[in-house]
Amino acid sequence: MAVLNVLADSRADLGTNEIARRSGVNASSASRLLATLARSEVVRRDPDTGRYGLGLRLVELGNSALARTDLREIARPHLLALMEATGETATLSVPGETTAMTLDFVQSPSSVRSVAEIGRPSVPHATAVGKVYLSFGSSLPDTRLVACTPRTITDRDKLEKSVAEVRERGWAEALEERELGLNAVAAPVIDAGGVLVAILGLQGPSWRFGPKAVRAGASHLLEHAAELWRGPGR
Repeated sequence: MAVLNVLADSRADLGTNEIARRSGVNASSASRLLATLARSEVVRRDPDTGRYGLGLRLVELGNSALARTDLREIARPHLLALMEATGETATLSVPGETTAMTLDFVQSPSSVRSVAEIGRPSVPHATAVGKVYLSFGSSLPDTRLVACTPRTITDRDKLEKSVAEVRERGWAEALEERELGLNAVAAPVIDAGGVLVAILGLQGPSWRFGPKAVRAGASHLLEHAAELWRGPGR
């Protein structure tokens, strides 16, 4: 971060020794850091002068961060509406490279409820959010399918069939597949180019949020997922 801050504060490209001096890092360490950052295109190296500047990858990362912050603000009213319509915990997740992660949530007002957690990754084969991720945003995992509960899908052929069904109907459910006593349903938010940009979900205790309530929740999710992409600025 010291190296990046030095480059950000400079109006011109800098050589390795100057970057080392300004950042307080010894020259050999600065050289290694710059080489690593250059491989990831976080910094760029001028092939003629050997000097360094900030790379375009930082622009991509910044745009991604801004987009997700904006998405969280836009999605918040939808999460509140979903919670009020169903009485269950509503979640907003975003796709990553290997799974989806919870970005925001609105907790159920009930004393007995499913507790969501920002930053918690989904289990692709054992959660509703994860199944949406596999159906619209990624391929099936290459690793062994570990059983979280006796109801978890661990057979690859069955998972492929489940993913195909999710893709066809547009939403996914997980009935006590990640945790016993926990049911969930999720639907994708797809942009104009057909890319998965977010996942809306509902989760609650199985004795209250049973199959019938899950299906009703799916209808609410599909409605709000469509409205979310047609929100402000879209």
